[in-house]
Amino acid sequence: MVEARHDLTAQHRGQDAAQEEAPRRASVAAALADPAGALAARLGPGPHALIVLFAGEGAALPQVLAGLTARYPRTEILGCTTAGEIGENGYAEGHLVAIAFPASSFAVETVVIDPLSAIDSRRMVARLQQARLDLSRHADRLRHELALLLVDGVSGEEEFLIASLTGGLGPIPIVGGSAGDGRNFTRTQVFRGERVHDNAAILCLIRSRMMMRTFSFDSTMPSRRQMVVTQADPARRIILRINDEPAAAEYARLLDCPPDNLGPELFATRPVLVRVGGRHFVRAIRDVGPGQSLVFFGAVAEGMVLTLSAETDIAAHLERALEGLSRDGPPSLILGFDCVFRRVEVEVRQRLAEVSALLARHRVAGFSTYGEQINGMHLNQTLTGVAFYPDGAGWA
Repeated sequence: MVEARHDLTAQHRGQDAAQEEAPRRASVAAALADPAGALAARLGPGPHALIVLFAGEGAALPQVLAGLTARYPRTEILGCTTAGEIGENGYAEGHLVAIAFPASSFAVETVVIDPLSAIDSRRMVARLQQARLDLSRHADRLRHELALLLVDGVSGEEEFLIASLTGGLGPIPIVGGSAGDGRNFTRTQVFRGERVHDNAAILCLIRSRMMMRTFSFDSTMPSRRQMVVTQADPARRIILRINDEPAAAEYARLLDCPPDNLGPELFATRPVLVRVGGRHFVRAIRDVGPGQSLVFFGAVAEGMVLTLSAETDIAAHLERALEGLSRDGPPSLILGFDCVFRRVEVEVRQRLAEVSALLARHRVAGFSTYGEQINGMHLNQTLTGVAFYPDGAGWA
């Protein structure tokens, strides 16, 4: 019995140590008198290598960032505005969600890319290689690597940005999201320290003692209804004509609905898909533009074949996907970038409480995005992210 008691004590100590090394999440209402203080009370004094902050509508960013940097002067603090948050109780609105990465098991190096409209690919590769070298010099004991990306969600530059980053990062996994501003699609921002940026991106290189597994879940399925883009404005992500008809009118016809009914609910529940490399990916529609055109969140081109999506069960798919991330042991935390149209779909299908409970149970923290990035791809209508596991949990 004495030996069993000692073994149990050692096991608990091991679990406690693993929790101390794991990222810690906290969420508070942005309208609090001192939200930075409330977050700090939940996150603890650290030391933290990194705090990632997702700021919902109504957040007083200058005051919040000043409060956090004053409390954590040696911590890298970065983040973005959101189209909704994923906090400790699942989906939230008007909140601040923070994730703290302990200095005992994480080290970071950050690159600010400003402005996005003037990216020089060659210089970008050199900057990234230098950042990787700087990080490896003081964090060579941490063997797992990740690149975390946050980008202005109305810039329209995600595809070019991710292509430029991939060349400089080599085999390092990249995961991230496009910032939002509620459902206004007007002005989105990223920030580092107390400095807030428009038309910019922040790339954070992370080395960790914890194992990290990136993922991207998409619950959509193709139907048999297809269409061809016959006129487009790729620079502005606009499709003007489909099947040689005004794009919005033809999309509505395939949905068997009047064009006047088109809006976020239909765009979310019946998106169009494009087939790339044997897989279908969503090309999310942002809104109806002038002349019955369709404005998209991702790249479009003339000649592109689009497939109308079929009806699916987003909640059941999410449950299976999150359980799959735990099959070799549950992650300590999941950082998730969830397309805003997934949330709209959940609301339309009246599954908000069910999906929020799933996200909370699986310890997902993050925000609703205007787009998601993983490795060399910019995606729409996915839950993309990274799961953090204690070293030795079974993931390579």
